[in-house]
Amino acid sequence: MKKFISLSLAFLFSTSYAFSLTIEDLKNSKIEKPSKEDYKYVLAFEKIAEYVAKKVSPAVVNISTTKKVKVNVDINLKDFDLPFDLPFDIPFKFKHPDIMTKALGSGFIFMVKDGWAYIATNYHVIEKADKIKVTLKDGSTYIAKIVGGDKRTDVAVIKIKVGNKKVPVVEFGDSSKIKVGDLVFAIGNPFGLKWTVTHGIISATGRHSLGLNPIEDFIQTDAAINPGNSGGPLCDIYGKVIGINTAIIKNAQGLGFAIPINIAKKVIHDLIAYGKVIRGYLGVYIADVSPELASKLGINHGVLVERVIPNSPAYKAGIKPGDIIVKYNGEDIKDTADLQLKVMNTKPNSWVNIEVIRNGQKITIPVKIGSFNDFVSFKEIYKELGFSVQKLTPELARKLGIDENISGLLVTNVKPFSPADEAGLKRGDIILEAGFNLETLKPVKSPEELAKILEKYKEEGVLLKIYREGGILYLTLQ
Repeated sequence: MKKFISLSLAFLFSTSYAFSLTIEDLKNSKIEKPSKEDYKYVLAFEKIAEYVAKKVSPAVVNISTTKKVKVNVDINLKDFDLPFDLPFDIPFKFKHPDIMTKALGSGFIFMVKDGWAYIATNYHVIEKADKIKVTLKDGSTYIAKIVGGDKRTDVAVIKIKVGNKKVPVVEFGDSSKIKVGDLVFAIGNPFGLKWTVTHGIISATGRHSLGLNPIEDFIQTDAAINPGNSGGPLCDIYGKVIGINTAIIKNAQGLGFAIPINIAKKVIHDLIAYGKVIRGYLGVYIADVSPELASKLGINHGVLVERVIPNSPAYKAGIKPGDIIVKYNGEDIKDTADLQLKVMNTKPNSWVNIEVIRNGQKITIPVKIGSFNDFVSFKEIYKELGFSVQKLTPELARKLGIDENISGLLVTNVKPFSPADEAGLKRGDIILEAGFNLETLKPVKSPEELAKILEKYKEEGVLLKIYREGGILYLTLQ
């Protein structure tokens, strides 16, 4: 196989030179007609490429999305050439009619169950889409439903109702076994050119810190990936899916990135089973160990604990800032991304042994892993609604000149044009109570408590009782 790969690549890299020869060059040269033996390995490569394309392409789908985009514009009358002078600023918001936008992407069918075909794609392909149309290779079209999406890994699952129709599905591979130099094939719909197959090699693995996703462990490939390929499969020479094509770097050539299928498989399973991804949580801020520090400590792997979050699983277990985590349940920790993935793939409430180096000594610490979802849920809801709060303590109330009998949550920031802004919430407001209506209003004493109410009633709207400049008012936040 190695001989086949090297000869095939040599052929591919030499074609640009061979085809630059003129007819006259060929007549005057002593190049002999290639023998059957010369064609042997090239024909073998072509056969494999044809096999992969034939096996996988029918399960690849074209995804077309439509969504509304709201446009708000800040206007100040002083910016206009008016026939009279204004003594002061008169700003106001102009709300433009909703704009309908369309986008294209790819996906692949991985399972058929109870008349539904389940399709894996990228989260950014279907994010906030009002309508998702799926086109199969036979030309049939369907309106898809969203099963779930995970922004942190950029993986999503949608489904289409196919009834008794037989549709092809892909076969998953094992991305832990891939190696740099392996031949791969990318299939998708770049620029709307449906069912395009490109090939190349895996040029790197474990790529992270690119700023593309919150969780990164990308496969890097030089197989051509372009806009529209997002969500399509990256396959090995056996036609097994080893990754989901997801990103390119602007202005770069030959640099495409795919989510390893082993990461995607867990996300897909959780989205179908629970509607969300269940992840473990440790509760530490970490950094890669510098080569200089590693040399001083006599180690070649591990991560430095910079900070431990109070009341987190790490805090309760006794992990401390300055500790260097070198093993997780007996497995070496290579870098920050490696530890993050291992923790997130651990089932919450499971016990693990974490080996650290502290003051030159190796210590094994048993830790009960928590739930990442419990930790981030309240932060995500505030981010989605566009505001932030903190508990109003008696000391803070005195500094702000607020009656010490007032208790609640201080609004510390409101993002322009966000749902909170549109509801009329302002920085400096004190949220006293929250609920669905007057009958269900109850005092809120912590950001987590308010977040639970916001999450519970976010579709219907949340009634907020607000203290502002000595008076009381009510706002509805959706």
